[in-house]
Amino acid sequence: MINRAVLCLALSTLPALAEAPEQGTLNPEELSLNRALTDAMEGETSMTTCASGYLMTKSGQHEMARRLFEACVADGYTGAMTWMSYLEDNGFGAPEDPDAAADYDRMAAEAGDPVGMFNYGLDQMRGRGTRRDEEAGRALVDRAADMGLSVAQRLRAADYDLDEVTPDADNWKYAPMF
Repeated sequence: MINRAVLCLALSTLPALAEAPEQGTLNPEELSLNRALTDAMEGETSMTTCASGYLMTKSGQHEMARRLFEACVADGYTGAMTWMSYLEDNGFGAPEDPDAAADYDRMAAEAGDPVGMFNYGLDQMRGRGTRRDEEAGRALVDRAADMGLSVAQRLRAADYDLDEVTPDADNWKYAPMF
Protein backbone atom coordinates (compact mmCIF):
# COMPACT_ATOMS: atom_id res chain seq x y z
CA MET A 1 0.00 0.00 0.00
CA ILE A 2 2.81 2.40 0.91
CA ASN A 3 4.76 1.50 -2.24
CA ARG A 4 1.72 2.35 -4.38
CA ALA A 5 1.34 5.69 -2.65
CA VAL A 6 5.01 6.52 -3.23
CA LEU A 7 4.74 5.44 -6.88
CA CYS A 8 1.62 7.58 -7.39
CA LEU A 9 3.32 10.55 -5.75
CA ALA A 10 6.44 10.10 -7.89
CA LEU A 11 4.44 9.77 -11.10
CA SER A 12 2.35 12.81 -10.27
CA THR A 13 5.48 15.01 -10.44
CA LEU A 14 6.39 13.94 -13.99
CA PRO A 15 4.18 16.50 -15.75
CA ALA A 16 5.78 19.30 -13.70
CA LEU A 17 9.26 18.04 -14.55
CA ALA A 18 8.37 17.84 -18.21
CA GLU A 19 7.39 21.53 -18.17
CA ALA A 20 10.50 22.74 -16.36
CA PRO A 21 12.50 23.82 -19.48
CA GLU A 22 9.64 26.05 -20.62
CA GLN A 23 9.61 27.74 -17.23
CA GLY A 24 13.31 28.60 -17.27
CA THR A 25 16.15 27.51 -15.06
CA LEU A 26 14.80 26.01 -11.87
CA ASN A 27 17.96 26.45 -9.80
CA PRO A 28 19.96 29.35 -11.26
CA GLU A 29 23.48 30.10 -10.15
CA GLU A 30 23.33 32.98 -7.68
CA LEU A 31 25.81 35.16 -5.86
CA SER A 32 28.77 34.09 -7.97
CA LEU A 33 31.22 35.86 -10.21
CA ASN A 34 29.95 33.85 -13.18
CA ARG A 35 26.42 35.03 -12.49
CA ALA A 36 27.55 38.65 -12.26
CA LEU A 37 29.33 38.37 -15.62
CA THR A 38 26.32 36.64 -17.20
CA ASP A 39 24.02 39.39 -15.93
CA ALA A 40 26.31 42.10 -17.29
CA MET A 41 26.61 40.38 -20.68
CA GLU A 42 22.81 40.25 -20.81
CA GLY A 43 22.61 43.99 -20.19
CA GLU A 44 21.64 43.72 -16.53
CA THR A 45 24.21 45.91 -14.81
CA SER A 46 23.88 47.35 -11.34
CA MET A 47 26.22 48.85 -8.80
CA THR A 48 26.64 45.48 -7.07
CA THR A 49 27.12 43.59 -10.33
CA CYS A 50 29.78 46.07 -11.44
CA ALA A 51 31.48 45.97 -8.04
CA SER A 52 31.96 42.22 -8.41
CA GLY A 53 34.62 43.02 -11.01
CA TYR A 54 36.82 44.04 -8.09
CA LEU A 55 36.72 40.47 -6.78
CA MET A 56 37.39 39.14 -10.27
CA THR A 57 40.53 41.17 -10.77
CA LYS A 58 41.79 40.71 -7.21
CA SER A 59 41.46 36.93 -7.71
CA GLY A 60 43.49 37.13 -10.92
CA GLN A 61 40.55 36.74 -13.32
CA HIS A 62 41.49 39.87 -15.25
CA GLU A 63 39.92 38.92 -18.59
CA MET A 64 36.63 38.21 -16.84
CA ALA A 65 36.87 41.53 -14.97
CA ARG A 66 37.56 43.37 -18.22
CA ARG A 67 34.43 41.96 -19.85
CA LEU A 68 32.30 42.91 -16.87
CA PHE A 69 33.83 46.38 -16.47
CA GLU A 70 33.44 47.12 -20.19
CA ALA A 71 29.70 46.40 -19.94
CA CYS A 72 29.48 48.57 -16.82
CA VAL A 73 31.44 51.42 -18.46
CA ALA A 74 28.99 51.31 -21.37
CA ASP A 75 26.18 51.80 -18.85
CA GLY A 76 27.94 54.77 -17.24
CA TYR A 77 29.32 53.31 -14.00
CA THR A 78 32.27 55.52 -13.09
CA GLY A 79 33.75 53.01 -10.66
CA ALA A 80 34.10 50.59 -13.59
CA MET A 81 35.88 53.33 -15.54
CA THR A 82 38.49 53.74 -12.81
CA TRP A 83 38.94 49.98 -12.57
CA MET A 84 39.40 49.69 -16.35
CA SER A 85 42.04 52.41 -16.02
CA TYR A 86 43.77 50.31 -13.36
CA LEU A 87 43.73 47.23 -15.61
CA GLU A 88 45.02 49.19 -18.62
CA ASP A 89 47.70 51.02 -16.64
CA ASN A 90 49.08 47.81 -15.16
CA GLY A 91 48.65 45.45 -18.11
CA PHE A 92 46.23 43.09 -16.38
CA GLY A 93 44.43 40.90 -18.89
CA ALA A 94 45.93 42.76 -21.86
CA PRO A 95 49.14 44.64 -22.67
CA GLU A 96 49.78 47.81 -20.65
CA ASP A 97 48.12 50.81 -22.33
CA PRO A 98 48.66 54.18 -20.57
CA ASP A 99 46.66 56.02 -23.25
CA ALA A 100 43.58 53.85 -22.67
CA ALA A 101 44.07 54.16 -18.90
CA ALA A 102 44.07 57.96 -19.14
CA ASP A 103 40.98 57.85 -21.37
CA TYR A 104 39.08 55.88 -18.74
CA ASP A 105 40.24 58.30 -16.03
CA ARG A 106 39.10 61.23 -18.20
CA MET A 107 35.69 59.62 -18.76
CA ALA A 108 35.20 59.17 -15.01
CA ALA A 109 36.38 62.73 -14.32
CA GLU A 110 34.02 64.17 -16.92
CA ALA A 111 31.17 62.19 -15.33
CA GLY A 112 31.89 63.94 -12.01
CA ASP A 113 33.64 61.10 -10.18
CA PRO A 114 36.19 62.43 -7.66
CA VAL A 115 38.44 59.35 -8.02
CA GLY A 116 38.40 59.85 -11.79
CA MET A 117 39.25 63.54 -11.29
CA PHE A 118 42.14 62.67 -9.00
CA ASN A 119 43.48 59.96 -11.30
CA TYR A 120 43.17 62.06 -14.46
CA GLY A 121 44.78 64.95 -12.61
CA LEU A 122 47.74 62.68 -11.83
CA ASP A 123 47.83 61.55 -15.48
CA GLN A 124 48.02 65.18 -16.59
CA MET A 125 50.62 66.14 -14.01
CA ARG A 126 52.81 63.23 -15.09
CA GLY A 127 52.03 63.35 -18.80
CA ARG A 128 51.20 59.64 -18.69
CA GLY A 129 48.71 58.60 -21.37
CA THR A 130 47.84 62.22 -22.07
CA ARG A 131 49.50 65.56 -22.71
CA ARG A 132 51.41 66.87 -19.69
CA ASP A 133 49.56 69.81 -18.18
CA GLU A 134 50.48 70.33 -14.56
CA GLU A 135 48.09 73.26 -14.06
CA ALA A 136 45.05 71.36 -15.37
CA GLY A 137 46.09 68.32 -13.34
CA ARG A 138 46.31 70.33 -10.13
CA ALA A 139 42.90 71.86 -10.83
CA LEU A 140 41.36 68.38 -11.09
CA VAL A 141 43.11 67.25 -7.91
CA ASP A 142 41.72 70.35 -6.19
CA ARG A 143 38.18 69.56 -7.39
CA ALA A 144 38.50 66.01 -6.04
CA ALA A 145 39.88 67.37 -2.75
CA ASP A 146 37.01 69.85 -2.50
CA MET A 147 34.62 66.91 -2.97
CA GLY A 148 36.17 65.25 0.09
CA LEU A 149 38.55 62.72 -1.50
CA SER A 150 41.15 62.30 1.23
CA VAL A 151 44.05 61.24 -1.00
CA ALA A 152 43.51 64.38 -3.10
CA GLN A 153 43.46 66.48 0.07
CA ARG A 154 46.71 64.81 1.13
CA LEU A 155 48.37 65.55 -2.23
CA ARG A 156 47.25 69.18 -2.13
CA ALA A 157 48.53 69.53 1.45
CA ALA A 158 51.90 68.15 0.27
CA ASP A 159 52.07 70.94 -2.34
CA TYR A 160 51.36 68.42 -5.14
CA ASP A 161 54.49 66.37 -4.45
CA LEU A 162 53.63 63.18 -6.35
CA ASP A 163 55.87 61.14 -4.06
CA GLU A 164 53.20 61.69 -1.40
CA VAL A 165 50.75 59.42 -3.27
CA THR A 166 53.02 57.25 -5.41
CA PRO A 167 55.03 54.37 -3.96
CA ASP A 168 58.70 54.76 -4.87
CA ALA A 169 58.53 51.29 -6.41
CA ASP A 170 56.43 52.83 -9.21
CA ASN A 171 58.79 55.69 -10.03
CA TRP A 172 60.14 53.84 -13.08
CA LYS A 173 56.65 53.79 -14.56
CA TYR A 174 56.13 57.54 -14.31
CA ALA A 175 59.62 58.65 -15.33
CA PRO A 176 59.94 60.60 -18.60
CA MET A 177 60.49 58.35 -21.62
CA PHE A 178 63.52 60.38 -22.76
